Amino acid sequence: MGTIGDAGEFGLIARLTRRLPQGSDVRLGPGDDAAVIAAPDARVVATTDLLVEGRHFRRDWSGPYDIGRKAAAQNLADIVAMGARPTALLVGFAAPPDTCVDWAETLYDGLADECRVVGASVAGGDVVGASEITLAVTALGDLGGAAPLTRSGARPGDVVAVRGRLGYAAAGLALLDAGRDGPAELLAAHRRPEPPYAAGDEARSHGATALLDVSDGLVQDLGHIAAASGVQIDVDSSAVPAPEILGPDGQHHALTGGEDHAFAATFPPGTVPPAWTVIGTVAEGAGVRVDGREPPTGAWDHFPT
Repeated sequence: MGTIGDAGEFGLIARLTRRLPQGSDVRLGPGDDAAVIAAPDARVVATTDLLVEGRHFRRDWSGPYDIGRKAAAQNLADIVAMGARPTALLVGFAAPPDTCVDWAETLYDGLADECRVVGASVAGGDVVGASEITLAVTALGDLGGAAPLTRSGARPGDVVAVRGRLGYAAAGLALLDAGRDGPAELLAAHRRPEPPYAAGDEARSHGATALLDVSDGLVQDLGHIAAASGVQIDVDSSAVPAPEILGPDGQHHALTGGEDHAFAATFPPGTVPPAWTVIGTVAEGAGVRVDGREPPTGAWDHFPT
């Protein structure tokens, strides 16, 4: 197949865009100066994220298809966490010229397939040469006339609930760091998250007061709701799902591990959707407490002090 250097910038773009089917929200896709995406709500939900080789993924641990699925999933989950429907991704792809064309095409297959799960499309982007592989992904979404679900609506008396896997990706990363080859389910969770995208509609339809994507660790991300809402969140660690497959550090992984892209929300009592698990309550005060104490540390921070 040759390298992307052999293909050249425009040859690579042509090969990649042929792999990207366009959904009905894309009125003009790749090939012009910019894409045109429908915005029937007259508002656009937008988010962006970076994946850098060596920090967010390693090519000796993850194949290009999984990296593509992961890059799309973490951005699509942010759109869903606003109570919106994902419509499109714009992808900036930087890579060394000696990267195989087949590797790049498989990466874009992963991006396209993850978008297909939620009915979105990769509508455009850019490619550039670089010393390491980097993906810069911008996701767009539509609110359908509804108000966004933000982090600032939690109120004392609400309950806290979660939807999706917690700690699986962190446990998988720990196994890879240790040179272990299983359990396969945990390794797969690190390589390719599986956000429960239905959570956004479920949260909205059941009156959620706040919602977010758990990307940096449950306790740390609940702290964002607490700060934005001006409340205290009390977590019951025994209620946080931590199955045996997570190993002896399972509870720690579930409380502090990121990149599973589960969802956490607050609801008025008695309104929690059936697929969600209640793990705590909202009270007067500030910050997050776990079993009445200061929470464990270990959540992700790109710039630790």
